[in-house]
Amino acid sequence: MAQTAVMAGSLSEAVKPASLSFMATGTALGMAMVARATVALVGLVAILALKPGRLLWGLKVLAGLLVAASFAWTGHGAATVGPGGLLHLGADIVHTIAAALWLGALASLTILLLRRTSPDDHALHRALHGFAGLGTLAVTLLVLSGLVNSWFLIGPARFGEIGTNLYGQLLIAKLVLFVLMLALAAGNRFRLTPVLGSVLAGGGDVQPALSHLRRSVVAETLVGAALLAVVAVMGTLAPPSAM
Repeated sequence: MAQTAVMAGSLSEAVKPASLSFMATGTALGMAMVARATVALVGLVAILALKPGRLLWGLKVLAGLLVAASFAWTGHGAATVGPGGLLHLGADIVHTIAAALWLGALASLTILLLRRTSPDDHALHRALHGFAGLGTLAVTLLVLSGLVNSWFLIGPARFGEIGTNLYGQLLIAKLVLFVLMLALAAGNRFRLTPVLGSVLAGGGDVQPALSHLRRSVVAETLVGAALLAVVAVMGTLAPPSAM
């Protein structure tokens, strides 16, 4: 309804069935939103109807990947025409999925650290240690796909002028936040998680180590949320290559 009002330029259009129907069936953006909502609904039904196990986890992962990938079809990656169109769209899909893996795992770890109901510190350490491999994969995919996207959205001839327009300035802010997330993630992986493992192995008090991890993971999650806000604004702007 909000998107209908924006595209129609009128709040009253957002409640008219004809306008909503046109948005949902007559525009690529609307069809993608309907498909995304449908997949998300299937995932929700699976959570409510199925018992925890491999089938449920598989359906949830598939639904999540489809929801994340669907954003690429309504973003800048889908607007590129010519021989590089498929490459740009593919890079955008990879970029979105990698971001979803990283931020989704961070959200789960944040919940584990803030809402532990049982003293299973060894399971928590295994989760943190397992995230290290996933985080490395996500960062690698983000960097590679980000370079491809920058090539199409900015263009090699305009890299020197990146700070002269709002899109470029937001891109710089995004990169700064990304580097900050990398620094926090590196601290978690190479310092705080090993410290927790050492304390668990020695039978000592785990609370100080958990407190440090909790603060660091929460900070990384908040920086990730800020990064998403910057990306949301960037998605409303025309990239330098279109100017």
